[in-house]
Amino acid sequence: MSKSTSKVDRKSSEDWKNMELFNSPIFKSFVAGSLSGTCSTVLLQPLDLVKTRIQSPAALEHSHRGIFYTISSVVRHEKILGLWRGVIPSVSRTVPGVGLYFCSLHTLKTKLGWTDPNPLQAITLGMLARCVAGGMMLPVTVVKTRYESEAYQYKTVRGALKSIYNTEGTKGLFSGMAATLLRDAPFSGIYLLFYTQTKKAIPPDMITPQMMPTINFSSGLLAGVLASAVTQPADVIKTHMQLYPQKHKKVMATVQYVIKKSGVNGLFRGMLPRCLRRTLMASLAWTVYEQVIVKFGLK
Repeated sequence: MSKSTSKVDRKSSEDWKNMELFNSPIFKSFVAGSLSGTCSTVLLQPLDLVKTRIQSPAALEHSHRGIFYTISSVVRHEKILGLWRGVIPSVSRTVPGVGLYFCSLHTLKTKLGWTDPNPLQAITLGMLARCVAGGMMLPVTVVKTRYESEAYQYKTVRGALKSIYNTEGTKGLFSGMAATLLRDAPFSGIYLLFYTQTKKAIPPDMITPQMMPTINFSSGLLAGVLASAVTQPADVIKTHMQLYPQKHKKVMATVQYVIKKSGVNGLFRGMLPRCLRRTLMASLAWTVYEQVIVKFGLK
């Protein structure tokens, strides 16, 4: 066999492997998840920034400064585009993060045979998939949180990651991991539970291709509100631990600090913007994801 024939055969084999990769359910579910997270992340970034500002330790001394004060302050000092501060690290985290979440979820459902999960299976699937995605994307989550606060002046995501590593080491890149997983894993488990069970409660005669986007979005809204409310304290603790990891090293010590500074209500600071963002973002993501996987032939 000539060298040219061997090269052609090798190239054909590589092309075939690439086609298999792009057509695999795992890759398709990753792409569907990434697409679903892009638009919602950019659109809802101002709510995430406002939530971070309200929850920051500096804001605990000013309990009267709520969502409207924070928005007007940002616009006054940083112009309207200031509300989108941190959108680049948000996209850097959310787009692959949502893709990893849906990819992990699809893989787990397929491997475990839980394609139509009961309540316990839904909670388990949501929590496991979120732990995989959340753990892998945590360094970018730390950067996003710091970008949105006024305490750090990073220029780029790469520069921020390098700065954190040089000054705080690997530990700094994974600061607040326990609080993050305590927030995200229960959120995803509770969300998937209410999302799947709400859809099952809908009368079969209402479930048509034309109605599915509305059903998916409505089910997502209900699930998002409930899951956000339950996990709000963990989100406040996560914000503190990622902004000032040298000061807030342990979850329980941070809980006590917040309560001492602003009472039990401090654990629910920023709930309105977070609830709006997480609920709308999750609803949009699931609605787009459900439609895309139908187009991809995964459902």
